[in-house]
Amino acid sequence: MKKKQSEELQKGNVLEASQSEVVEKVKKSKKRGSLGIMLSLIVLCVIISILSPRFLTVANLTNVLSQATVSAIISVGEFLAILTAGIDLSIGSILALSIMMLGIFGVNMQMNPMMAILLALAVGTLIGFFNGLLLTKLRLPHPFISTMGTKMIARGLALAVTAAQPISGFAPSIQYFGSGSLGPVPASVILVAVVYGIMFIFMTRTSTGRHIYAVGGNVEASRLSGINVHRVLLIVYSLSGFFAALAGLLLVGRVNAAYPLAGTDYETDAIAAVIIGGASFSGGVGKILNTVIGVLIIAVLRNGLNLLNVNSAYQTVAIGVVIILAVYLDVIRQKSAPVQK
Repeated sequence: MKKKQSEELQKGNVLEASQSEVVEKVKKSKKRGSLGIMLSLIVLCVIISILSPRFLTVANLTNVLSQATVSAIISVGEFLAILTAGIDLSIGSILALSIMMLGIFGVNMQMNPMMAILLALAVGTLIGFFNGLLLTKLRLPHPFISTMGTKMIARGLALAVTAAQPISGFAPSIQYFGSGSLGPVPASVILVAVVYGIMFIFMTRTSTGRHIYAVGGNVEASRLSGINVHRVLLIVYSLSGFFAALAGLLLVGRVNAAYPLAGTDYETDAIAAVIIGGASFSGGVGKILNTVIGVLIIAVLRNGLNLLNVNSAYQTVAIGVVIILAVYLDVIRQKSAPVQK
């Protein structure tokens, strides 16, 4: 009897040691992944700086950061969707509809600028919430379908609400978020830093953040453990809509205009940035801070191609290649990642 207990205890110790070893391998793998992403950005910057001396000028680097802010904000929502093993194809259209409503509220109706901003953000959040309802209440099979439909609806509404006419002449307080600055630092860069800081705390220090990871890792196990999966998905897609509208606010500030075709194909850049940043289409894997590195990689690549006077058509080809490579890297990571039991 004692011998049997001893053997079971020994097996238990071996199993525990094995699990600890796997967990440690997973942590090391994630750390290597983060370092690899940062190294990719550094190598890209070095190559472009060699090919174009103008790249490392203060003016150009400031321009890169400013241009990346819209993508950085909108990519937060895409990160959350992909983290739950989903996707949000409607973020570009939500951005467009939100800024058109911002133009109606803030310019046409002459509302208080802050009230106009809050209402525009509410529009984006409500559309995102609608995406969540399509998944949870109507039980559509995959967010690809629901967000594709919402993408078309929101884009159509953006064209319809002002008969496809742009709106300009926004109040300085609305433009500030996209074109203002605090000393030498653009206000948009500060806003991005604040958003990512808050989201880092949200994802790592709150139960809802942990539940998002859990749902992405295994929906059924999350449900059995007591997590309200529907609530998590509603929060995720509502936040995705909110961040799309917030990104629109930055875009309006930069160009002092709202136009219904704004945000076209923004979802492709966001998806690429999230995957380059180490998130997985399988869900449950990814770091919010790595997403901004993915955004910077795409922004630096676009800027470098512009500095090198590469034809815009070939720039589109290059971004397409990057997206394919990003997805392929995700496949490789999934095959090579240690299995955590």
